[in-house]
Amino acid sequence: MPLDELPDWLPAWCLDQLGREPADVLFRSQQVSMVFGLRLAGGRNVVVKARADDGRAASCVAAQAWLAERGFPCARPLTPVVGVGALAVHAEEFRPGGEVLHGDSPDVAVRCAELFARLMAELAGVIVAPPLPNPSWVRWDETGAGTWPAIDFLDALDQSVVSGHIVEAAERARARLLAGGLPCVLGHADFEAQNLRWQGRQVWTVHDWDSLAWQPEAALVGAASGSFASAGPPTLAPIASSEAFLAAYQDFRGRLFTPAELEVAWAAGVWMAAYNAREMALFAGPPAGGDALRAQAAERLRRANA
Repeated sequence: MPLDELPDWLPAWCLDQLGREPADVLFRSQQVSMVFGLRLAGGRNVVVKARADDGRAASCVAAQAWLAERGFPCARPLTPVVGVGALAVHAEEFRPGGEVLHGDSPDVAVRCAELFARLMAELAGVIVAPPLPNPSWVRWDETGAGTWPAIDFLDALDQSVVSGHIVEAAERARARLLAGGLPCVLGHADFEAQNLRWQGRQVWTVHDWDSLAWQPEAALVGAASGSFASAGPPTLAPIASSEAFLAAYQDFRGRLFTPAELEVAWAAGVWMAAYNAREMALFAGPPAGGDALRAQAAERLRRANA
């Protein structure tokens, strides 16, 4: 990406917040956030992230900074969140390297569960305002919502392409989640292979701290148990691997879930998978996640008592 194609506000923002203007663009990506990898004048590499300012960003960045200071493997924020028009913007260190861990076997699930348990244990010590509203893919509790959280650009699309089994699974899982009555905690809500980098058996970096959420621990663990293997388009791990993830998480955290918490965990995995399958259907994306949900929904919902 040429420098002259950067957003007009970005060079001046870098000069003001980081002391140098961009000299080169290392990469650019855009999903929920715009992410720019930049080499500043003088040679320093940084990452600048900008997303719609919905009030979540300051808590997410503060939690990330706290973890980085304690040595958790994540990029260290270099600036606080700064408003730029309707955007919330911050910079963090450039932390390249590491490899994606591919696979959805129970062995891979246990490795990922150990990391998730470590992550959740660290976040338990963070004191920030809850990062609300929650990311849409774990926002099953939106006040006044129907099956899905209200998202204009998704709701405007042709909903008839979403299979009935996806909607049914989401409705049943959501009902169980809303009946849970469990306290909320801070947790990572996008725990997918694509957001993790490993060096051998050691984790190198956990990415996507924009996706912190305020939901029950069991629900966050359940969502992660279904999504951990997603290295590209979202998929759903095999039931045996989700089961291994849940068991290993409890072992590493040193606390057994109650029967009700386990039901909530299984329900959360279903709801997140259904949300992702709906989005893939609306955009004519890969059907793997929806196919896996169709094959697994009955058993997962049985375990959820949904």
